[in-house]
Amino acid sequence: MDDYTSIINLISNVGFPIVIAIYLLHGFEKKLDLLIEHIQKLTLTIEKHIVRK
Repeated sequence: MDDYTSIINLISNVGFPIVIAIYLLHGFEKKLDLLIEHIQKLTLTIEKHIVRK
């Protein structure tokens, strides 16, 4: 319940658009980190494949 109170206070203090922007950026950051991790794994897989040839 305290989380909802904090969110409501944040919305009333800084405004709805700013809260939404922060929420979306936070979610985007997690997805970007996951994408970077997968790209690094893919790069290693491709390098291993090239070395085998």
